[in-house]
Amino acid sequence: MEKLDLKKQHKALYNPPKGEFEIVDVPPLHYVQIDGAGDPNSAEAYKTGVAWLFSVSYAMKFAAKAELGSDYVVGPLEALWWADDMSTFLTRQKSDWQWTIMILQPDFVTTRQFEKAVEKTGKKLGAAPASLRLETYHEGLSVQTLHIGSYDDEAPTLARLHQEFVPGNGLKETGHHHEIYLSDPRKVAPDKLKTILRQPVRRL
Repeated sequence: MEKLDLKKQHKALYNPPKGEFEIVDVPPLHYVQIDGAGDPNSAEAYKTGVAWLFSVSYAMKFAAKAELGSDYVVGPLEALWWADDMSTFLTRQKSDWQWTIMILQPDFVTTRQFEKAVEKTGKKLGAAPASLRLETYHEGLSVQTLHIGSYDDEAPTLARLHQEFVPGNGLKETGHHHEIYLSDPRKVAPDKLKTILRQPVRRL
């Protein structure tokens, strides 16, 4: 059985150049998602949400393999970030941040498999987060780059993205800041972490 790797299937979306900005058109994609707010380093909801996302994703993977004969690689953690004052992302005032954490899913995963995965995970983790869902997210036209280093060192790149590249190329931000965590921070040194930074935009 060939194992599907969604990062390879959508290579243009998961392999941006380091330190350079590129424009991509992101199609509608399916994600398991959870909403929350607060500092991701200390908010219990964030930690709990991540555990739920991965548990549900693996439960659906095993169900798809058993029921559909289709196997796939569980994708990396991703997150949409926003705040009432977006400058807090440059000043790193994380307690003011709001977020949607999510994991990409293949098209063939069904709502029924999701519901059964939630039920199975609930036996281990208790009550599911109220916002837990399987949903299609259409990001569309976006600007992205690869950041290597600590999450807290993203500010200069984000400043160039929003203050130089976007206005300099006749674009305007339209959606939430998107990060894709290609590295596991439990296993990789902060200065070697690989993170895709993406911003949905529209042409003026």
